[in-house]
Order: sequence, then structure tokens, then C-alpha cells
Amino acid sequence: MSNVSTPTIDASLVERFRADGFVVVPDVFDATDMDAMAVTVDAAVAADQADDQRALADKSRYEQSFQQCIYLWVRDPAVARWSADPRPAAIAAQLLGVEAVRMWHDQALYKEAGGRETDPHQDHPYWPIAETDQVTAWIPLDGSTAAAGAMAYWPGSHRAGLDEFVDIFGDVDPDDIGSHAALRGIEPVTVEVPRGSVAFHHGLTAHRAGANVTSATRRVHTVIYMADGCRRGGDRRHPSVDIDGIEVGQPIDGELTPILWPAASTVPSVSDRVVDALARIRDYRQKR
Repeated sequence: MSNVSTPTIDASLVERFRADGFVVVPDVFDATDMDAMAVTVDAAVAADQADDQRALADKSRYEQSFQQCIYLWVRDPAVARWSADPRPAAIAAQLLGVEAVRMWHDQALYKEAGGRETDPHQDHPYWPIAETDQVTAWIPLDGSTAAAGAMAYWPGSHRAGLDEFVDIFGDVDPDDIGSHAALRGIEPVTVEVPRGSVAFHHGLTAHRAGANVTSATRRVHTVIYMADGCRRGGDRRHPSVDIDGIEVGQPIDGELTPILWPAASTVPSVSDRVVDALARIRDYRQKR
């Protein structure tokens, strides 16, 4: 694991997160970290996508929003070192106000040059987790700009009583969650993130990402954290609970959901059983 000290963030950032449902924490990683992370995640994404030679125009509507590469930490120990880094994990625990957090999963989200916008949605409705104590660390490997597809968030939407499944996976425009009555009068805020800083958003925060109108891929690595003690909340299929046999109502505490804070002395890993099970799954997106 990393030998760097884990941060204690200013109370004002925690207050902002709890009010708005998102916050940018500055300077979580330095330039050397970001260079190393970018090389590592790039290599893992290239391996994951090696068999896909389609042009952007030939991909599905969803795939035109981003290349989604999930569970990279399982397949590549070099990525695991970054996905399990204690710095964002410690921040996630502080933002949620809990003593321990587990990984739900990691993923790279690479929006190709010319990629379309990511449709507005919330994350929690896609996950079979009973509680809503989840936060995503969104780490832009080059920093993020509005032109390249920065994130936009609906401030306070995580407190609006909204937990709405939006089918962003199909070939037609999904329902616009931004027009929901619960969000009436709330305008999304586009947030550019400097390189080395990390944007965190709550699992119920409505968000979207803009189109990438630049000539370069927008490269982002993300890690989703959940409070330790969260339980499986339904029978929607998802590898993070299915592969470890977590039943509805049981605590989510399998190999695929290791505790990341407090940090262990070694980078987490999984058994060959789990690696083989994931290799047989080709589509991790959880649809109704």
C-alpha cells in the first residue's frame, strides 16, 4: 500500500458535501502519482478493449458516452494499488461520517473524442444495496474541463427523496431526471476538476457529463465506496454480490468488496475463483 499519509479534510468540505451531494477535494494526488496512475489505467483499459476495433459511430448510444471498464483492480494488480489507495478511501469515510468503507467496484470511464454526453442519472438505483451510504471518487487523469466532458451535479439532489432508475443503456433518449418534480428549481452545476484533485459525489446525487468536443480522450478512473455494514437490498443481479453469494438482507462483505479504510497493510486481492467468475461475465451493466 501507499506510504503517504492519509488526509484529514477540512470540516468545510464535509459540510459542503453533505449540503450539495458533491465536493472537489484539492491535491489528493501529486503529479508523480497522476503520471503513474495514468500509465497503469491506460494499459488496463487498452487490454480490456483490445478486441473492440469499432469506430465511435458504430457503437451503441451508451458506448458513445464512454468506454466503461469495470473491476480493473481484479484483473490488474497495478490498478489495484490505485483503486485501494488509502487517501480517497479515508476521504470517503469522512464524507459519509463512518469509520470504515468498502469498495463496491472500480471502473475506468474513458469518453472518446467526439463522445456524446452522459445522460443525467443517479447511481444508487443501479445497485442492489439497501442503504444509500455510497460515494464515488471521480479521478480525472488529466483534470477535467467542460469541453472534454466534465461532470455536472444537481446540488442537494441527494436530499430530495429521489431514488429513480433511469435507463441510460438503451437506444432512445431516457427520461430526463433533471425534469423530475423533486428537482424543480435546481440547476445543474458543471464542475471542472484540476489534475490531482478528486471529485466526490453521493450515490443519490443526480449528475451528468458533457460531450467531449476536444480531440483527446477524457480519461477518468473511479472508485465507488460504501459504508461497511451495507446490506444487499434486492435481487437485481450484480457481480459484487452475486459472485460472493451475498443474499438479500445480508451484509455485503465478500472478496469483491474489500474494506479500503481503515487501510490494510497489503493491496487487496481475490481468489482464482472470483477472477474466473468475472472473466465469464461480459456485461456488468445492471438493467431492469
